[in-house]
Parts: sequence; C-alpha cells; structure tokens
Amino acid sequence: MLANEQEEQDLQKFLRDVDEITNLVQGLNSTDPAVQEKAISDTEKRLEIKDQGECKSKLNRTVINSQDATTQNMETVRRDSFMAALEKDAKDRAKRRKKNERLANALKGKGNDAFNKGDYATAIQRYTEGLEKQKDMEVLYTNRAQAHMKLQEYKKAINDCEWALKCNDKCIKAYFHMGKAHLALEDYNESRKSYQKMLEIDHQKESLFKDCMNEVDLHERKAKEEEKALEEFQSGKYTAVSMKELLQKLNRPDQNILYYAGGIRVLTELIKDCTEQTLFRTNNGFSIINDNKVIRRGLSVAKKNTAEVELSLSLLILWQAVCNGNEENQRLLLTHPDVNVQLPMLLSSYVPEIQKESLALLSLYSQTENGRNLLVRHQNLTTWLQILIEFVSVMDERASCAMNLLSNLIKEEKFKIQCRIKLSTSVLPLFTQLLKTAKQVNQPALAQCIGIMGDLCADVIIRLQMAENQECWQAFLKLVDDCCSTGNSAGYQECLFTVLGLIMNLSLESNLVIQEHAVDVSRKCLFLLGSKDGRIVTRAIGVLSHILPASSMAVEEAVKGGVVKRLLRFLKAGGQITSSYAIKTLAVCTRSNSQAREEVVKSDKKFDVLLKLLASENEIVVGNAAFCLSKCFEVPGAASSLLNSNVVMILLKHAGGEAKETSVQENAAVALGKLCTAEPRHILRLRELNGMAILNSSMKYVQGL
Repeated sequence: MLANEQEEQDLQKFLRDVDEITNLVQGLNSTDPAVQEKAISDTEKRLEIKDQGECKSKLNRTVINSQDATTQNMETVRRDSFMAALEKDAKDRAKRRKKNERLANALKGKGNDAFNKGDYATAIQRYTEGLEKQKDMEVLYTNRAQAHMKLQEYKKAINDCEWALKCNDKCIKAYFHMGKAHLALEDYNESRKSYQKMLEIDHQKESLFKDCMNEVDLHERKAKEEEKALEEFQSGKYTAVSMKELLQKLNRPDQNILYYAGGIRVLTELIKDCTEQTLFRTNNGFSIINDNKVIRRGLSVAKKNTAEVELSLSLLILWQAVCNGNEENQRLLLTHPDVNVQLPMLLSSYVPEIQKESLALLSLYSQTENGRNLLVRHQNLTTWLQILIEFVSVMDERASCAMNLLSNLIKEEKFKIQCRIKLSTSVLPLFTQLLKTAKQVNQPALAQCIGIMGDLCADVIIRLQMAENQECWQAFLKLVDDCCSTGNSAGYQECLFTVLGLIMNLSLESNLVIQEHAVDVSRKCLFLLGSKDGRIVTRAIGVLSHILPASSMAVEEAVKGGVVKRLLRFLKAGGQITSSYAIKTLAVCTRSNSQAREEVVKSDKKFDVLLKLLASENEIVVGNAAFCLSKCFEVPGAASSLLNSNVVMILLKHAGGEAKETSVQENAAVALGKLCTAEPRHILRLRELNGMAILNSSMKYVQGL
C-alpha cells in the first residue's frame, strides 16, 4: 500500500514539474514586462530550492535604477542565462520524453503480443516496464488492468484503472474494465457506477452500457438465486435433497441407456421453479448429464433406436424445464461444446417428436433479447434459415413453431448477416420450390415464411440477392397464378397478400431481372385490382407503383389495360394507403404516356380528384398530385377547364409553402407555370394573388424540364 502511495506521489510531482517548467518558459518569452518579471522571480526561487541551500545572491527589484550600468548588464546576462538554461532543460526533457514514449510504445507492443498469446504474466511485466519509461501513459494502465482481469487479480485491475483515470479522467476503457472487475468481486453497485460514468462521458456508448448493465443484473440475480437455493438445501427441504441424490445416481458411469432416460424424467418432475433450476445448476447438473459418455453417444447417433429416442426426448424436456426463464442456465447450456453440435442435429432429426421438443427448447431462447443474443453468439446459425424453412412442408404445429422461432430470430441483425452466407445456394432454391408447390405445403406457415423473407429484405445484401434471382420471380408469378385460379381460400389469400408485399420490397432495386418480369408482374396486378379483398387490392396497386418505373413497356400495357380509370376510381373512394400508392402509380403513367394523360383529362374533366388530393396532409401525395396536374396541362384544353376554379390559389400555396419535401414546391411551381403557359387567362388570377414572383421562379423548373 505504501509503495502505491509513493508511486502516486512521484507521478503527481512529475506532472506538476512538467506544467511548472512549461509555464516558466512561456513567461520568460512573454512580451509583457510584468509577466516576464514574475517568471524571472519564480525561476530564481525554483533554482534556489533546487540548489538546496547553495548560496545565491538576490537582486533587489523593489528599488528602481539603484544599480550602476555594470550591475544591470550582469543582471541582463544572468537573466538570459536563466532563459537559455530553462529552454535547454525543457528541450532536453522533451527529447527524453519522446525517447521514453518510443520505448514505452515498444514495450506496449510486446505486452500486447504476450496478451494475445495468453501469456498474461509476461504481458503485465512488459506493461510495467513501459510505465517505468513513461508514467502517464494511460493505455499501459488499462492494458495491464485487462491482463490482471485474465489472472483474476481484480483488485489490481481496479487499481490500474484508477491510475489511468488520474492520467485522463475521461478514459472510457478504464471505467469499462473497472466495471468488469467490480462485477467479478460481486460489488454490483460499484460496477453500475463505473458503467454509468462511461455513458456520461460518451452517450454513443448506450448500446454497450445497456449490455453491461444487463450483465450486472444477471449476475446479481444469479447470486440471489444461488443463495436462496443453498438455504433450502441446508434446511433439508425434500426437493433440494432429492435433487442432489438423484444427480448423484445419474453420475454413475456406464449404465443402461434407459436407466439414464428414466432418471432424467424423474429429475424433470422435481423442477418446478427457479429454486430447483438453481439447485440443478449448483449441483453440477449440466456437467453430470452433458458429459456422460452414454448420454452423449445416444444423442449424437443420427438414426436412433427406441431407447435413444426416449433418451433424447427426456433430455430435451429436461433442458426446457431447467432453462425456462433462467438466463444463467440458458447460458450454461449453450456454452457447452457438445450442445453446439447436438442442437442442429436434433432440429433436423427424422423423428417428429424430437423436432417438436427441439423447437420448443429454442423457442424459449428466442422469446427474449438475452436468449436471442446467446443463440447468435454461441451457435453457428448459417444453416438455421434453411432448416427452419423446411418445416413449411410439415402439416402439424411444428411448422408454425418454426416460423415463430424465425420471426423472433430475424430481430437480431447478426442473424441476418449470417443468413446472407447460404441464401443463394441453399435457401432460395428451397424457398422457390415451396412457392411453386403451395398446394402441397402448410399454407399458413408458407404465408408466414414469405413475410419473414420480406422482413429479411430490410438487409440490402439479402434484398439484392433475391431481386437478382430469376427463379424467385418465376415462383412469385406461379404463386399468384395458383392463388387466382384456386379461389378465395384463406390460406391462399394470405400467401397472395404476403408475396405481393415481398415483391414490393424487392422492387426497390433496379436491375435487368426486374425489367424482364415487369410486364408479367404488372399484368397480374391489374387482374388483382378486381379482387374483393381490399388488402390484396392495396398491395397490388403498391406493386404497380414500384414495378412500372422499371419498364416503359409495362406502363404502356397497363394504360392500355385501363389502369387509369381504375386508379381514379380508387382515388375517389379514398383510403390513405391505397391513395398514396394509386397517385404514385398515376404519376408514373402520366409522366411518360400521353394516352394516360388524355384519359385523366377525359375521366376527371374538372380535375376534382387531383385537386382534392392537393389538400392531403401527406406531402408525397400532394407532390404526386401536382406532378400529374402538370403533365395533364400538356393536353390541349385541359388548363381552360379550370378557369373558374381555385386551382391557381391552391398551386400558389404549395409552390410558395414550406413543405419538408422540396418536390412538393417544385411540382406545384411547375404545374402553376404550365397552367399559365397553356392558358394565359390564369395569369390574371395570379396577379390578383400577387403570385408573379413565384411564377417567375417556377419558369426555371419548366425550362429545366
């Protein structure tokens, strides 16, 4: 303890010396006489102290011009000598510091190498040697703290973190390692304080802070659970004593496989709540069962006999009982080496009952954020998407359980990243086959599966892979055909609804495959506009709004197929989402197709529908409506039909407004300019509203177009 105090005093003195000498040099070089005079005085005092009693003559500076010229010259020479000596001292110190810093960095590198090799004692030695070269190098303290943590020397780690904070009171690594060390010492409040300080310094560490606080909470709960379990065992409670005795019996080696299966069933019946779960853990239950050679062999066999099936089922049910709501037990199970291999095998088993119980176990994990993190961290999930999608062909509850499990897993970004790996080679071929054989599979599960694939498309890489897959688009079209030809069965309707959503997501991309299928897709959607299911109609219009921009041929065919009149009818009926998709689709059609513009003018002679949309609170709807108007004003006579309307005032309001979407102002300005160009009599109304300036500014948009 005394050594630590002496080290701290030495460091603080070193830091003060550096600051004082820096200030003295700055003062001696100052152009302010008063500052320079004070610096000389302070320098004399410092040199006098350093000389420790050595005789020094002081100059009397309180009397002005009391010295002769020779004395004044000597004073000047001495002052210059002081300055030169101090500057030389500062340079020497800087040079030595630079050299020591170079040596300290080299020792830090050697320490890091030793740390990475697992030689923590050598790492500590190298970091210590580095600190002897440079005492205020915070990274050496935090690195040494981390090495102490590996050797379970938690108090030493905390001490190093405190030293790092003396060098830099905003050192996040110091607070992080300090929090870990306090946690290991079961000082939960101090651990939380350290993590809180970390967040106060950098608010961008909120995610790390959250994970750290969750870890503290988990450890604290674990400690309380184990304390309670110990009390029950010491009190002689029947369940606690029976648990230990039964585990001891199961620990007997080389017994018949049914002996273990029966014992595990009895053990499972004992586990009713958190206390029993904790007793199982504290009595080494995981190791006793998972490390048993007979049990391990029975689990790992691909084609199991009746006894091995019974063993597998009893063990899966035990794991569920032990892990349900118990995060520490969930962690211990997944971190066991054999379980990483066994779980995917059990999930892919040929025995339906084993699949069912495997899904039930994994569902326990997937229902909580911590459980999902454990799965992502400790399981190789690259094949799980394919394994779980295969359950769509199963006609019982396993299919819905598998899809619910997938729905939970895709909440984790790391799971999506793992899904990329085998998407094109394994997942998409299976997925497209399921779409093509929709009549033979579990349709509610298929609908859920399609929705999951749509959610996965939020990942850009996954969306690109799917959007470029020819077989996917062909399967989509096949499914739509099957749904349309089969009728209004609930299963097919849900599949149709979700596949339209997936097509919308994929249509966010632009590639040759989408262009190639745009005509066929738009043709199917036109047919679906006659559906009695409003959800299907809305999704079909949404697909049109996404797919038509990819192909002028698709636009032309859609217009010939009567899409304009249908869209106007839907726009009259209202419906916020439907109107948003419909006006966007109409904007796409009128942009490049003269027939579409003429049909709008013919079907909506007074532009009642479009003018109504200009009053929408949705700026995107307003912008698209203004765009449609601007294109329709190119039709001869269209602008004249609005002479007695308030169209000028409406467009002027949007053109000069403060919409967040700049396209609203631009489209309204363009429409206003085209209106006045096509029918000059609208200019009179514009002048009455003092809107000529806005019209003039709008002309640049008209010319640009």
